Amino acid sequence: MSDQNFRSVTEQTAVCKCCGDVARIYGVVDFNKNCEVIHNRQVLGMSGVPVYYHRCPRCGFIFTTFTDAWSKEDFGKNIYNAEYGLVDPEYADKRPRNVAGMITQLWGGNKDLRVLDYGGGNGLTGRLLREAGFKHVEVYDPFTPKYSVKPTGKFDLILMFEVLEHSPTPKQTVSDLASMLEDVGLVTLSTLLQPQDINAQGLNWWYVAPRNGHVSMHSRQSLTELAKPFGLMVGSFNDGLHLLVRGRPEFAKHVLKFS
Repeated sequence: MSDQNFRSVTEQTAVCKCCGDVARIYGVVDFNKNCEVIHNRQVLGMSGVPVYYHRCPRCGFIFTTFTDAWSKEDFGKNIYNAEYGLVDPEYADKRPRNVAGMITQLWGGNKDLRVLDYGGGNGLTGRLLREAGFKHVEVYDPFTPKYSVKPTGKFDLILMFEVLEHSPTPKQTVSDLASMLEDVGLVTLSTLLQPQDINAQGLNWWYVAPRNGHVSMHSRQSLTELAKPFGLMVGSFNDGLHLLVRGRPEFAKHVLKFS
């Protein structure tokens, strides 16, 4: 990694990427901090590189500007490289299978939906959904050459699992989603919201993990701030699974409970 990539962010304040308020430095972690700490596994040693995070006083969004100037190649070299499987061992197989099963359970009553797996990684979730009977499934992931070309047209259902926390530009990401969503449709996404005791945990929270590419940690309010400008309503099944809804999609009537 170049010295430019590892330049410490020392600015005391930064503009919140969700609501635009002024956010002060919240704390600092080592670049190699990763999500496997939740399993008490030390898969990487210390890098000696500090990564500063800010927290917004208005919407609670926790974020770093450490990777803001990185190119796609920088992310590929420094995060999504051969060691990525060490810090996210469920990425290649277990998570895609779980996601495909969940989506089939939630929305499998209408296999004619036009579905996009946004940030779909190796494409396994998309393949499994096709095998489950979904007729129109596409995959987009800028870091996977096979799926790096953005599909055209609009989609009834967009999936975005464990992607939003990786985005250094959350407004642009949600704008991109909104532009690809039908006038009546929904996004099913997963990202873990901050726990109620975030003030006590601070950056010791396991989900704050720059080596995994977790640069954006959301609160319920920050999700609302992102969705509102695009006419999307936010709903949550739990702290990890959420919906961004536009209009009243008939296929989601059993979940959204509208008449």
